[in-house]
This record gives sequence, structure tokens and C-alpha cells, in this order.
Amino acid sequence: MRLQRTGVILNTDDYDACVAFYRDVLALPVIFEKHEGDFRLSCLEFGGSYLMVETGGVARPQGKRIAENATKLRLNVADLEEARETLRARGIEAHIERHDWGATINLFDPDGNRVGLREEGAFRQQAEDATS
Repeated sequence: MRLQRTGVILNTDDYDACVAFYRDVLALPVIFEKHEGDFRLSCLEFGGSYLMVETGGVARPQGKRIAENATKLRLNVADLEEARETLRARGIEAHIERHDWGATINLFDPDGNRVGLREEGAFRQQAEDATS
């Protein structure tokens, strides 16, 4: 099998708020949208892949536990401090959590889905160290 593209489909309850979060807060460009009756989807660029936000999910705005949603969307950024300031400027309270393997910012989208940001350089270094 030769993969041509990868993507993630995220079913949401509060579709409009989730699309706005990924489009406006995380600045993922919209590739296309489709609306048919009650079904709606928005397909956004996702770092060489795509994130398809669709209707039909279940919200837990205070945040879903791993047992409720074992998936976390990870976005690697060039500069985590800059990402934190950008998020704060867009009305999202963001804190950097530091670990021995690197640092992250962990958020929830409006439906409570887990989203994490991490510095690409630290990720690359961790991968290189693991293969050395």
C-alpha cells in the first residue's frame, strides 16, 4: 500500500465553535467545506495532513478524560513560547508544562477534545536520541 495522504476526522457536537477554534485560534487554513442538511464538515490543513471537523460528536467542554477520548491532536511548532503568546492574544489561557523529554502546551477545544502543542526541535532531538 502506498499512502497518498493522511488525515484525522474529528466528530464534534459544537461544530461551529470547533471549526472556529481550529481555523481562527490555531490558524489552520480551510481546504474546503461541505454542508448537506444537518451534516457539515470542514477540512483544514494539518501540517502536511488534514483535519476534517464533522458533525456528530459528543461534547464535554470542561475536557474529555483519556478514558472518554484516547486521542490527542498534536501540533508541533517552531517556538513554544511564541505559540503561548499567540494563544493568549487570541483569548486562550495557555501554560507550558515542562518534562524531561520536552515541553508542551495542553488545551481542550470547545468540545473538550485534547490538543497539545510541542516544539518541533525538541521532538526531533528526542527521535534522534531514541535511534542512536
